[in-house]
Order: sequence, then C-alpha cells, then structure tokens
Amino acid sequence: GSSETINYTLRLWLDYDATNEEAGGKVFKGKLRVEVTMIEGDPVSDVIVDNVGTDGSTYDDGEDTFITGTDPNNYVWYSGKLWRAVSINNEAKTTKLITQWTISAIPYSARSSSAFDGSYVEDWLNDESVDGFLKNLREPEKFIKMNSEWNATLTTDVSTKPPKTTIIENPVGLLSAYEYTMIHNGIAEKDSYLINGNTWYTITPSSSSSFYSVQATSGSTFISSVSLSTQYMGRGIRPVINLKPDVKIVSGTGTESDPYRLSGDNDSDLNGVKLNTRYSGEYIRFGNGENNLYRIISHETENLTKITSDEPLKEAGEYIAEVFDSNGYSFILSSNSLRKYLNNDYLNPSNGFLTSEQINMIEDNTGWYVGSVSSGESYKLAKYIDINNGTTRSPVNLKIGLLRVGELMSGKFSPEVNGGSGYFTLTNYSSTAIHSVKSDGSIFMPTDYGAQMLIKPAMNLKENVVITGGDGTRNNPFTIEVFS
Repeated sequence: GSSETINYTLRLWLDYDATNEEAGGKVFKGKLRVEVTMIEGDPVSDVIVDNVGTDGSTYDDGEDTFITGTDPNNYVWYSGKLWRAVSINNEAKTTKLITQWTISAIPYSARSSSAFDGSYVEDWLNDESVDGFLKNLREPEKFIKMNSEWNATLTTDVSTKPPKTTIIENPVGLLSAYEYTMIHNGIAEKDSYLINGNTWYTITPSSSSSFYSVQATSGSTFISSVSLSTQYMGRGIRPVINLKPDVKIVSGTGTESDPYRLSGDNDSDLNGVKLNTRYSGEYIRFGNGENNLYRIISHETENLTKITSDEPLKEAGEYIAEVFDSNGYSFILSSNSLRKYLNNDYLNPSNGFLTSEQINMIEDNTGWYVGSVSSGESYKLAKYIDINNGTTRSPVNLKIGLLRVGELMSGKFSPEVNGGSGYFTLTNYSSTAIHSVKSDGSIFMPTDYGAQMLIKPAMNLKENVVITGGDGTRNNPFTIEVFS
C-alpha cells in the first residue's frame, strides 16, 4: 500500500565446519530483490454472488445473501484447504466460508453443557498453539475478520432466525443450524452442496444439554446430546471463517477443480522454498502409485514438517486393514502389529509404498505422544502436554506414527472412504481400546486393539526438504527433494 512500510532482513550464515582460513577476515555481500506487483482482482463478495453457475442460486433473508443449490461455483482455496462460500453479509460485505471436509473430530464439550462458549470445539477452532487450527492458518489477520460474531443462541426451530441472545466473538466458529437450513433452501437436504458423507457439528444448542449436528448422507439436522453414554465420542469439525471485505479473488472459476484463489494466497514459483514454511493442508507428491499423495499436518516439531497420507493406504485398489496390536498393547508398548508394520514393511522400498529417496527425507526418530481421551474429555489430553498437571509427556521415538485425536488433518477428505472401517489414531480410549476416525469423519465407539482398521501413516520430514514444483493444491501438489 502507498502508506505501508515493509522491513526486509537478509540473513547470511556460515557452514559449521568452515575453517578460519575459509571464513575469517572475509567480506560477504548479498542482494535482496523485491518484486512488487499491483493487487488486482475483485472482492470475494462480488464474485461469489455474480458467478454461482447453473447449479447454484442465492437467497436473501434481509441480512445475509446465502449461496444455495446442488453444486454452485463457490469453491475457494485458502491456506491449504478447500472451502465453500456459504453467505455474504449484505452490510459488511464479509464472506462466510466453511471447509469442504471435516478437519478433525473431538468431543464437543464436557457432558454438562451444550454451550459453544467454553466448549472443547471453540477452544480447538481458535487454538493458537503450534499445532492449533488458528495458528496454522495463513496470516489470519490479513484474510479473516478476527472479531467475527457467532450466534450461538439456543433454539428449537432451525427454520426461523434466532434472536441474537448469545453472541460469541472469535476469529473462527461453526455454521448455525439456521444458516444450514437457509443454504439448502428450496432443495432436499440430501442434495445440498454441503452434504458429502461427513457428519458435523453446528454451533446451535437445542437445549442445555444437546445441540444440532448434520447427518452425513441424508443432510438432516439431528439433536446430539452431550450426556450420552461413554460410547459417544465426537463428530466432525468443519471450521467457519469470515473473509474481510477487501480480500480479492485473482484467479479461478469457483469449481472444485479450479477453485477461486485469493490475492496473497496464490503463490507461484516456489522452487527452492523450504517445505517447513508452508501451511497445514497443502498437498505433496510423496509415495508411490496409488499412495502418492500426502498433506502437511503442522510443524509441531521445530523446523520439521509433519505430514500424513491423503487417504488411508491402498494395495491393488483396496484399502489395507491391519490389527492395531493382537496382544492388546498401546502404541508405546507394542512391538508387533501396526507399529511394526509402519516402521518395517511400510519403510521397505521393495513393498512399493516409498522410494529410498523419500525414506531419506523422513526424520529418523521424532517423538509420538500417546495420551488417552475418554468420553466427554478434552482433546488436549491427547497432546504433548498433559493438561492435568502441565508436564510434557514422555514420547515414544519412532520414524513413522499415526495421527492423534483432535489433530489437524484427522478428518475425512474423500467421498471414496466409506463402509464400516475407519482408520486408527494414536490416542487411547482406555487400557484396552483405541480411537478410530470413522467412515463419516466422526469418532464414536472406541475400537478394540485386536480389531482391523485402515491405516493413515504420519511422519516428520527433515528441515532441508525443499519444494521443486507445484503450488500445493490437490491438482498441482508440491514436488519435493532433499537440499544438500
């Protein structure tokens, strides 16, 4: 901007083994080249409403203009994730986005309350720790209305706009049951563009101990209790944000294969850029054959890039099912079954999952934290900090591990992953059961250690892995190599 100032820093460093003769008494020079381009494009709010396409339409309730239809041109790519633009605020011109898929699944809150304020889900959405959702969004202050207001008022009529009795102010929230109803206005719930095989939370309570969720295939809103039996664990989370009115679309047509790209989030020519500077959700070409697509989770370990397979592992077109541990041991104690499979068979180049070069990109021994989350407990019990006493958990050090309950990218990202089997997580439910992410992106009944489930491996790539091509989208994933 004409009134803005940007300070750039150019860093030079010496090899650790450089001798006095090689480096001492020398003059070093460097050049920093800054290319400036005028921001072009049109505001998101204008483009979305004007270009919904033949399978979309709009509905104005006097306050917001909702994008409706079966498959409108409202796909937006931002910060490594595919979103759908669901509404435009008529006065503020902010654009509300919801993720296309569930990003994770956790218990909604403690069993005593259905209030969004103070819930585990509110905390998860606005988590600014190193592996938190908000922390891993790209420059949220630039793109997102950070003081967005979320209507979490209790109602028993999802077709009528609720009063603004309970307003929560946060950068990230959830869709309300009323908003969801307006979005499928005029069409059957199951035909709404928001229905894709995921079951997910809304922000709306139906009583002091229950709230509305959206069913995976029928699209119906149903009432979930926070005081169910201990077999209930949690449904999927589809984060919602409000883009600022000055955010502009610079490319794309709004379709799934060609989503809108935002000014400031449409990088090109990333050749040589370190992978550990990129964003959660971005795609990487990694692995072989039908298992050659991975995604960034976070940078939980300093300078490393944690990744996971886009889908559970396949072999000859079929998902692979393994037993977690036939002896009933947790991942820490296990010496056979899944832990052995991931750190032996999966890492053997002759089995075709990874090449020798790719295996060399993986950090050999990083810590995997095995907590335990029971029904109605916080997702943070699965993390590296024990929230009960504030101490750091003792990790098990391995090359390959699994996703935790509540971790980024532990949702469901493809309509193809269906049927009865979900995939294992790293998180215990009890001394005899482990959590799994089910076929609708939820976590429900804990899985016995001896059961067969699908596998979604996770690993940390080394600091010196750099990008050689691609833009991080599904259609053009990053290609990578080790920089030596």
